[in-house]
Amino acid sequence: MIAFNDPQTIPTAHLTNAGWSGEQSTLTTFTYSFQHMKNLILFGPPGSGKGTQAAKLIEKYHLVHISTGDLFRYEMGNNTPLGLQAKAFMAEGKLVPDEVTIGMLRNKVEAHPEAKGFIFDGFPRTIPQAEALDALLAEMNTAIAGLIALEVDDEEIVQRILNRGITSGRPDDNDESIVRKRIQVYKNETTPVFEYYAQQDKSHSIPGMGEIEVIFDRLCSAIDQLG
Repeated sequence: MIAFNDPQTIPTAHLTNAGWSGEQSTLTTFTYSFQHMKNLILFGPPGSGKGTQAAKLIEKYHLVHISTGDLFRYEMGNNTPLGLQAKAFMAEGKLVPDEVTIGMLRNKVEAHPEAKGFIFDGFPRTIPQAEALDALLAEMNTAIAGLIALEVDDEEIVQRILNRGITSGRPDDNDESIVRKRIQVYKNETTPVFEYYAQQDKSHSIPGMGEIEVIFDRLCSAIDQLG
C-alpha cells in the first residue's frame, strides 16, 4: 500500500484536517462535493473504440477525464515536483513508482471538486495501483462506482488495427504479431484488476461490437444502474 503521508510524494494541494484548521465549513463543503461523484474506470483493448466512448461518456455525465499519459505530460511539461521526480526515474531507465503516479492523480482530483465524477481511462493496471486509488478516493469520502470493460473479439481487434495501420503510419499498427502481443499485454494487465473490483461487485463487461451509438447505449445502461 502506498503511504500518502510521505512529504516527498504528496503535492502541496493535499488537504488534511490540520491544514484546514479554523476553516471547518470549507472542508465540509470540499468533502461534500466529492461524496456525490460517479467515478468510473474504463478498460478496453487497443482498437476497441475506448477513446471514442470515453469522450461521449464525459459529455453525457459531465465527468473529468483522467489518463496517466496526460498526467505525466502535464506534470513533466510544467516541471512540477512530481514531474521532476518522474523525469529523474525515467532518465535512469527505471519505472516511475506508483507513489508518484498517485500523487499526480491526487493533484488532478483535488483540482476538480466541482466535477460530477471522474473517468479513469486505462488506470489502474495493477492491484497495488487499484488499492492506492481506492485509498485516495476514500480519503475524499468517495469511491469507484464501477469498472466498465469493453469486450471485443481478438480477431476483430486485429483487423481493426491492421486496417487503421493503412492510414495511421504507425509501424506497430501494421505488424500482426505486435498487435497480438499488445492484446495479450492488455489482458495480462487488466484481468487481475477486473477481478479485484469484481470482488466488490463493481466490474462490468460490455460487448464492444457494433455501431458506436449502440455500444454507447450499452455503456450508459450499465452506468445508470451503478450505485
